[in-house]
Amino acid sequence: MSTTQHKKQEDFDVLEQDVKQYEIILFNDDVNTFEHVIESLISVCNHTPEQAEQCAYIVHYNGKCTVKTGEYDELKPRCSRLLELGLSAEIV
Repeated sequence: MSTTQHKKQEDFDVLEQDVKQYEIILFNDDVNTFEHVIESLISVCNHTPEQAEQCAYIVHYNGKCTVKTGEYDELKPRCSRLLELGLSAEIV
C-alpha cells in the first residue's frame, strides 16, 4: 500500500470511529392500526411500503423493531414525529 493510500485509509478509519450510530426503536401497542403504523413509517422514516409493512409485522410479533439507524441529530426529529403521531418509539 502506498503512503497516500495508507493515509486515506487512516482518515477513513478515524471518521468511522467518530460517528456513533443510533437507532429508532418502535414498540408495539394495542392502539394503532397496521395501516397507521405503515403510513407513519413511510412518511417519517422514508420506508418503502414493503419495508414499512415488514416492520409493522415485526413490531406486532416481537414487540419492537429498529425502524431507522443514523446519527442522533438526524433521528431526533423523526422520533419526535413518530411520537406526535401516537406511536411508541425511542432512540437508543
